Amino acid sequence: MTTYPHLLTPLNLGFTTLKNRVLMGSMHTGLEETRDWNRVAEFYAARARGGVALMVTGGMAPNAEGGVFPGAAGLFSDQDISNHKIVTDRVHDAGGKIAMQILHAGRYAYSKDCVAPSPVKSPISPFPPKALDEEGIETQINDMVTAAVRAKQAGYDGVEVMGSEGYFLNQFLVSHTNKREDRWGGTYENRMRLPVEVVRRVREAVGTDFIVIYRLSMIDLIPNGSTWDEVVTLAKAIEAAGATILNTGIGWHEARIPTIATSVPRRAFTWVTKKLMGEVNIPVITSNRINTPQVAEDVLADGCADMVSMARPFLADPDFVAKAEAGQADLIAPCIACNQACLDHTFSMKIASCLVNPKAAHETELMLTPSQKTVAIVGAGPAGLSAALAAAERGMTVTVFDRATEIGGQLNMAKQVPGKEEFWGLVDYYRAAVAQAGVTLKLGHTATPDDLVGFDDVIIATGVTPRDPQIEGQDGPNVLSYIDVLRGGAEVGKSVAVIGAGGIGFDVAEFLVTGESPTENLDEWLEEWGVGDPETTRGGLRPEGPEPEAAIRNVTLLQRKAQKLGKGLGKTTGWIHRAALKMKGVEMVGGVNYERIDAQGLHVSFGEARERPTVIEADTIVLCAGQLPERSLADALLEKGITPHVIGGADVAAELDAKRAIDQGTRLVASL
Repeated sequence: MTTYPHLLTPLNLGFTTLKNRVLMGSMHTGLEETRDWNRVAEFYAARARGGVALMVTGGMAPNAEGGVFPGAAGLFSDQDISNHKIVTDRVHDAGGKIAMQILHAGRYAYSKDCVAPSPVKSPISPFPPKALDEEGIETQINDMVTAAVRAKQAGYDGVEVMGSEGYFLNQFLVSHTNKREDRWGGTYENRMRLPVEVVRRVREAVGTDFIVIYRLSMIDLIPNGSTWDEVVTLAKAIEAAGATILNTGIGWHEARIPTIATSVPRRAFTWVTKKLMGEVNIPVITSNRINTPQVAEDVLADGCADMVSMARPFLADPDFVAKAEAGQADLIAPCIACNQACLDHTFSMKIASCLVNPKAAHETELMLTPSQKTVAIVGAGPAGLSAALAAAERGMTVTVFDRATEIGGQLNMAKQVPGKEEFWGLVDYYRAAVAQAGVTLKLGHTATPDDLVGFDDVIIATGVTPRDPQIEGQDGPNVLSYIDVLRGGAEVGKSVAVIGAGGIGFDVAEFLVTGESPTENLDEWLEEWGVGDPETTRGGLRPEGPEPEAAIRNVTLLQRKAQKLGKGLGKTTGWIHRAALKMKGVEMVGGVNYERIDAQGLHVSFGEARERPTVIEADTIVLCAGQLPERSLADALLEKGITPHVIGGADVAAELDAKRAIDQGTRLVASL
């Protein structure tokens, strides 16, 4: 009997059957825009081979004005149909099914030609949209129907009509963006007319034996969002219009509530989807922060949905389902919801990939071919572990040395930070994967040059050491390093000054002000961010707003640079970290000179002229002033005539960048 009976049960849609209850949700990877169709096909085929029942592509534009950005991919010609057929054929040969998402961005389009129900500018785009007239609306409907017909011609098993996250169809639904007074605006019956009409005409055009998914915004998380009665009314109308499945969208892109970042509790919004169960007679899919087979199984067992959507977990591990079926859940590389290589890349116009799996979206270029080499790796942090697993995959004989008694390196500090609990699972995965791969671990062993003689290749991944900020008085009893704080045991006072506002400084501040982590307590997290029940509060926003737990310490976060603190944090997550600390009353101060530390606290001044001398009164001062590469072993090897490969923090110590370290380790080994 399977460990996941609900998850692995087939779903009969009448004209076709899905082999399990797993949907790979839509992600914009940027691959379609490369026009390398073999690369696109291999990305999706790898997930099909890994056991996903049905996958949804990144959003395909129905026309130029609906594209998320100029040049966004779509099915505009016969040649496009032929290109996409390369993808669908490869997926079908791998035993999978695939649907194409039709995404009209509306006012979210990064283009001066963007269109919307009303000329209400989006806060996340610089371009004010043009309000569509009756003829313009008809054009948009026809173009979306044409996209669906072309998808069927290209061999797709279905389409997903994107109606959530604040995109075009969603913009018609709420008075926040729809100010019209004609038959497309005003009453809710009028405002929902467009999505219902699109689904009705799509179904009419593609026939009965074709999957039509509608992505429905279950909770908008914006002012003047949909009421729950409106959500249910739309769901029933979409079902009547011919949809096969309802998929879940959570929050608009402009919402100031995190929905898929690391600090969001697992399955944080499945309770919303559960409210829809029984209201419609077609399958309902739930989504957001479902990242392990057990979480997915529990969601289904709890009656929250008929199917689960997981998107980024299939960047982290294309074999997610196959490993679950084989009883190898501990070997699934986990999505830690960091956004660093996926969404941050997407919003920076780069190809999306994955921090824990650099091969994601690079399947045809980052290949690990067989080799019989012997490799020594010094350092069992993310760089060293990624190199070890890549080398083992190539068939190399691998030995990893680390002076610590456990693997993980600086990940073991990151996992202590409230909101970063997913890092526990990442370290657990590395432990299981290294054991399964047959890597020899020599922990509690400080490697010397003599230990490394005789290997074909030596890889140094010895990480970083804290930078010395050279502040007068920093050796005092009231001064700690971030290492002292995050590794635990150090006594920290009630008032704290944190020197350095990079990623580590923000993490330390979060650690110092938080008692029980709200990421581990859904009710507390919902209260902290002001999320309410959509049945009682329009759009799911609590009238009283966010109500975080009081900070357990008074913290001042400081930096030398005279700019907004946290400017270098993740493109899609930096605002979350800043907002979380602001809610806890953390004072953020930039443009300071650190003059000295004494029993009073931290003495600072401002500007080149060192003006406005000020004392930041603090019981404890924590140093987070950057890092330097730890290269002593690499230098000793060079003196001995051995030229090592240096990766991770030992190579470049910038912000302890795990994404770069893991990518570098994998790519180095691929090149050996």
